[in-house]
Amino acid sequence: MVEAWASQKDFRSKQEKTDDDEPEEGGRNREVYFRRQQRRNETHESATDAEARLWRKSQTAEAKLSWLGHVLGENRHGLIVNVRLTRAHGRAEREAAVEIAREIPGGTERVTLGQAQGFDTREFVEQLKDLNVTPHVAQNVSGRRSAVDGRTTRHEGSWVSQKRRKLVEEFFGWAKVVAGLRKVKLRGRVKVGWLFTLAAAAYGLARMRNLMAATA
Repeated sequence: MVEAWASQKDFRSKQEKTDDDEPEEGGRNREVYFRRQQRRNETHESATDAEARLWRKSQTAEAKLSWLGHVLGENRHGLIVNVRLTRAHGRAEREAAVEIAREIPGGTERVTLGQAQGFDTREFVEQLKDLNVTPHVAQNVSGRRSAVDGRTTRHEGSWVSQKRRKLVEEFFGWAKVVAGLRKVKLRGRVKVGWLFTLAAAAYGLARMRNLMAATA
């Protein structure tokens, strides 16, 4: 989750019409009351960054105008090898994961991809298999049946993938603290995506320096 450079006050109804010749009362710092107002991405959009969408990490978290950043890391050293920035919506993570998996080099050689429980859906698992990618997805068996069968989870490689996939969290922490991605200072998917890619490249350089120093 990458918070957009957009004010919550400017998240307005798409049907709202304003006259450019008549400035709104209160100007940029006008009083806006959101209590009892239902604001949804389907009916509202930001006046400062129209592509950003309301998103929250959990049911209890505050919804913020945001983007979603996705990365693919190799599981040996934690280097980032592919990135995506998408608009925030419920299927964005799985759709981006399939796009990234399609670009994994290797041809006919089967590779593995570690993922969290949120990716444990039959559609996603089947899409990875069609791409010759073994889905090392954490099983979600809370009141349901996992889409990942025992033929996959019984192998030690599945456990290793689940352990090593957490390396990407180090990138997200670094990007928000060091690279300034907690709240970006650019607007629009192209510009924010460029900044996200630049942060991933910088992280790779910093990590390779540390790895080289550790083995020197």
